[in-house]
Amino acid sequence: MYGRTVDNPWLSLDYLRRSGDEVWAHLVIHTSLTLQAMLIAVAIALPLAMLARRSRRLSGPILGITGVLYTVPSFALFALLAPFTGIGRTTVLIGLVAYALLVLVRNTLVGLQGVDPDVVDAARGLGYSPTRLLLTVELPNALPSIVAGLRIATVSTVALVTVGVVVGYGGLGQLMFRGMQSNYRAQIATSSLLCLALALVLDLAIVALAAWAMPWTRGSRARRRRRGRARVEEAAA
Repeated sequence: MYGRTVDNPWLSLDYLRRSGDEVWAHLVIHTSLTLQAMLIAVAIALPLAMLARRSRRLSGPILGITGVLYTVPSFALFALLAPFTGIGRTTVLIGLVAYALLVLVRNTLVGLQGVDPDVVDAARGLGYSPTRLLLTVELPNALPSIVAGLRIATVSTVALVTVGVVVGYGGLGQLMFRGMQSNYRAQIATSSLLCLALALVLDLAIVALAAWAMPWTRGSRARRRRRGRARVEEAAA
């Protein structure tokens, strides 16, 4: 047992030296699938959320349909899509977009609904058109909620890409599956750790982008920290 464990370690630089090109290729596929799926999902989710915000009659059906898509098991969805969209990237992308929609639509809608009505009324009083109101008042105020949904959806998508192995296009999931079939621990561990690292890097990138796009939140966080320290000092005194 000990000999087999030594010969089949979980972490192996030798595996990376021998299979580095293959690992890199699958990492690139995994990353591109995630980014492409998120871009498409955002492009679909934002108009749907705006439509649901404008029309209460459409809000229920939009959230209902995206909710139903989210509840379909991922293996089943990819298997159902394969006969119509074929084996490969397109099938995986459709599935990933479908799963990301609920989180993105719901968070965007919550953000838009949470905009202070007094701010909206003031903008209308200044003669803002509906488009200008949306772009300069409602969406900027809804950004924190949208970013929160984007972070959740992105991390979930990184994990779901691996399920694409059922249609032969799972990025790092291909390495995981082959490693499990052959009980190759280094292959399993390497692909799993890269998935984790990719999710972390993308999440941090979104946080950094949000901080750049919402500079006003940095000041509010600093004020909250100062108030928190003041309360602690008062309690200690």
